[in-house]
Amino acid sequence: MAIKSLKILVRITFPDETVTRLHDGAGPFLDTNGDLWLGACLTEGLDEIEMAMNGEATTLMLGVSGLAPDGAGLAFDEMEDGNVIGGKVQLLLQGMDAWDQPTDEPEVKFTGKIDNMPMADVSSETGIISSITLEITNRFSVRRLTSGAVLSDVDQRARSAILNAAAAAMGLFDRFCERIAGLSDKAIRWPRFT
Repeated sequence: MAIKSLKILVRITFPDETVTRLHDGAGPFLDTNGDLWLGACLTEGLDEIEMAMNGEATTLMLGVSGLAPDGAGLAFDEMEDGNVIGGKVQLLLQGMDAWDQPTDEPEVKFTGKIDNMPMADVSSETGIISSITLEITNRFSVRRLTSGAVLSDVDQRARSAILNAAAAAMGLFDRFCERIAGLSDKAIRWPRFT
């Protein structure tokens, strides 16, 4: 069946295994597995979502608003219980047919962990609007420190072993910092067209 449009899905698995499913749109969405996705508005980070899905982002600031009261209440309860940091967030793309029905299984495009989740409630004439900002990091954030400090190759291997345990179990470590030191001895030679 031909894909006519795409839907952005966000699956959040909190550390206690509670799963929240959101989609960028109004109302609920039922996928091919019978799972219900709550409608939300992805307000911030749309350009960052594009970079994350293209494999270019190391961190993602995802703003979510317009949640139903039960969805916002669940997020608040998880935050109060201290059950947010380290939760798994996945961005998925769902192909839709001409009748806006899912064509196949959604494809995972970005996976990261929640680093912080600030929340805010705004009162309006129509009621209270909750907004949540998910600050998400993924395994590539080991290459950057916000303090401006420089990672050594030993630090890099230790951090990559934590963030990518499956690769570390096979003896594969992120060797970015180790290789950077060797680049100082390299010379860049530009082609000469004369």
